[in-house]
Amino acid sequence: MFSRFTTIINSLRNLGKSYSNQELVRKILRCLPKSWTPKATAIEEAKDLSTLPLEQLLGSLMTHETTMKNHENVEVKKKKSIAFKASKEESESDEDGDVALITSQFKRFLKNRK
Repeated sequence: MFSRFTTIINSLRNLGKSYSNQELVRKILRCLPKSWTPKATAIEEAKDLSTLPLEQLLGSLMTHETTMKNHENVEVKKKKSIAFKASKEESESDEDGDVALITSQFKRFLKNRK
């Protein structure tokens, strides 16, 4: 964004239209997306826009962007979950349970028969 902005400003300067540093800083802050509104407001209130160099504004915005990306990566890592593949294996305890079930059913059968 900054390189496009600089290209446009340089082209306008070649055509005879120049802007003060304060106007350039305000234009950049104004064109930021809505998600950047808190950062733009913080910069406007914390710093003197008439003396804020364009390079310092760019550095502050790049630092904020890096921080936002790091927070997104942390959130993505937290959302990852581990899935295990379920498999059923016959074990001795299952076989014991089956034998016990058959035995109890056979005993009921014998009781009902008598």
